[in-house]
Amino acid sequence: MEISEPVVGDYPFAPRLPLLTAAEAREAVRHLLLLEQLDLSPRGAAAGELAADLARRLSAE
Repeated sequence: MEISEPVVGDYPFAPRLPLLTAAEAREAVRHLLLLEQLDLSPRGAAAGELAADLARRLSAE
């Protein structure tokens, strides 16, 4: 088994953006589902797949 070197890097000093709230995530899923309905290209299908994946990760509140 090959041992790799440890990962070393610098972290930016800029403030990080906050995480999405559950309500914001649900809204994003709704927009992705709408995009899936309106865009009949492969991009619309990809939006639907992403929406389904995100919806599975959200709590059922």
